[in-house]
Amino acid sequence: MVGVKEKTNFIDSDFPANRYHFMVSFLGGGLIRSPYDIRFQKVSGLSATIETREIKEGGENIFMQRLPNRVTYENLKLERGMVVKSFSPLAIGFDLAMSTLTLIPSNVLVMLLDENDNPIVPDGSWLLQQAYPVKWSVSDLDATQNEVMIESMELAYSRLQSLRHIGQLLKLAKQVF
Repeated sequence: MVGVKEKTNFIDSDFPANRYHFMVSFLGGGLIRSPYDIRFQKVSGLSATIETREIKEGGENIFMQRLPNRVTYENLKLERGMVVKSFSPLAIGFDLAMSTLTLIPSNVLVMLLDENDNPIVPDGSWLLQQAYPVKWSVSDLDATQNEVMIESMELAYSRLQSLRHIGQLLKLAKQVF
């Protein structure tokens, strides 16, 4: 139609994904699911780095060999508005960890959402394995500011796996077979 712009489905296109529409799901670990524990204002720490070690070869002084050693991960940082009168199993789990050092590891799935709030699984998803609480804080109390109190939570995890390539392989397999 002339003059009418069609709505583009960015999920099925080659356009970059939006980073503002996402959900976090805690899988297992003894946590009861809560609608409050899936929405966050900000998620960071989806990062993996391969550490290298340097090997000096005998007689070669110009350069060193850099060999891969291990993969390291940043902590996953979650931020959300603090709701005081809400039941949050995640907050209870953090309180338990911080007060008694009782850690209940859980797998965490971070998912991008489409325009209808449907998770884009697996193409826009990351799986963090064996995550456990390592830091909890709230924003400063300040009588001169009229702002929402932010609750920040950090989790360490043993492995980060992007599920994007799994989705692409499944799509390719459907086309071939």
